[in-house]
Amino acid sequence: MDISFSTPGAIGPGALVVGVLDGGVLTEAAERADKAAGGAIKRALSIGRFKGQGGQSLDIVAPAGVKASRIVLAGLGKPENFDGAAAERLAATTLGRLLASGEETVTLAIDAPKKGKIGAADVAAHLALGAMLRSYRFDHYRKVKDDEKPTVKKVIVATPEAAAAKKAWAGMAAVADGIFLARDLVNEPPNVLYPEEFAKRTQSLKKLGVKVEVLDVPAMRKLGMNTLLGVGQGSTRDSRMVVMRWNGSKGKEAPLAFIGKGVCFDSGGLSLKPAGSMMGMKGDMAGAAAVVGLMHALAKRKARVNVVGLIGLVENMPDGNAQRPNDIVRTMSGQTIEILNTDAEGRLVLADVLWYAQDRFKPRFMVNLATLTGAILVALGAENAGLFSNNDELSERLTKAGLAEGEPVWRLPLGDGYDRLVRSKIADMKNIGGPHAGSITAAQILQKFVNKVPWAHLDIAGVAWQDGEHKPLIPSWGTGWGVRALNRLVTDYYEGKG
Repeated sequence: MDISFSTPGAIGPGALVVGVLDGGVLTEAAERADKAAGGAIKRALSIGRFKGQGGQSLDIVAPAGVKASRIVLAGLGKPENFDGAAAERLAATTLGRLLASGEETVTLAIDAPKKGKIGAADVAAHLALGAMLRSYRFDHYRKVKDDEKPTVKKVIVATPEAAAAKKAWAGMAAVADGIFLARDLVNEPPNVLYPEEFAKRTQSLKKLGVKVEVLDVPAMRKLGMNTLLGVGQGSTRDSRMVVMRWNGSKGKEAPLAFIGKGVCFDSGGLSLKPAGSMMGMKGDMAGAAAVVGLMHALAKRKARVNVVGLIGLVENMPDGNAQRPNDIVRTMSGQTIEILNTDAEGRLVLADVLWYAQDRFKPRFMVNLATLTGAILVALGAENAGLFSNNDELSERLTKAGLAEGEPVWRLPLGDGYDRLVRSKIADMKNIGGPHAGSITAAQILQKFVNKVPWAHLDIAGVAWQDGEHKPLIPSWGTGWGVRALNRLVTDYYEGKG
């Protein structure tokens, strides 16, 4: 979709969207449109129930003599509550209604409320982001009916600060591209996106200046990455690990490290999932997808920071060579794990990748993302990702970044009491901790492989995809969760601050 910025002016063809504040108060753009339309907007407000409430809208067929085909009144709500998130939701909701309406051009003429939380340029950039995120579609494998095909090809954001808005949008556009990449990866079927194919797709990052290194099975076996390889040994698809490096800082400071779980399909292995629980397990690589999307965003916007992204790619399948319950596996760190349930596999993949990351790169911190446990859904539902960390500062920064970007996290505890639940009598640890505190015991296992590096684990099993009603900014099953929050973490606290 083409997105551009222009200064407010004459009404052009297509749909014109203007804002109305709570109580039916017209913004300046709405006043201009009303004058051009011969008072049609005020007449519509006087006879209807729409009074500018946030999230609501009203369509008016444009009168004769007005170039626009329709005028859409979008409720801004109370001006003191209008911020970037509100602008994004407004644009996404409005575009969603117009996307297949027959309109080809949509002009968003939404003034920044005088008592609002952000200025005109930021409002315009967030409107563009909301429209872009709503435009995402994943239609590669179906024939789209004519009445479902999007007709909107161009979105124009009218603002008195067009140049500043365009500059702010450049960074946001890079993040949107990263989100789209992550969504595409999560939405792909597992017969198409298996470990080797996933690794091949990361090669596209090279065009942006990212160094990409792929480790195959012999290379990982030489490193002693037996827990990662153990998960994948039941599949006919070989496992991979991908290392992506973006060196955007002029200094020589240690990189930030982001690690993703990439189980391209999770059958549960020999501890086979029931059929219903296996549905959607193509998305068990959403952590890896988010890391790839983040690396794309950082490189495209030329982030002034050194970052390494690592993803462990496997397929967990149940053939005669599959890992068994009661096996004991030695990790790259030298610690041993007793396997009691082969469906608790993500922690085994991450154990080796986390150890490799801290050992090779000596990062300033590590953040891993994983659709790790169903227990996190029981605890937090689909609204928050679970956060576990050995570092208060990193946790606080992740929490603030998540809130700012609409990807909230909720910190849960770690501690010696939980650690006792994963002790094994015949190995250094077991890979499950029993029926209670499942998300916490999984995090306790991961913590054993970070070697005191500041670290945070994000359990994204509840937010990586959506099976119910889709949110305005997320029109597809795969959400691309994590790209925005982690980009914000880098921007606010680490970029240019080596």
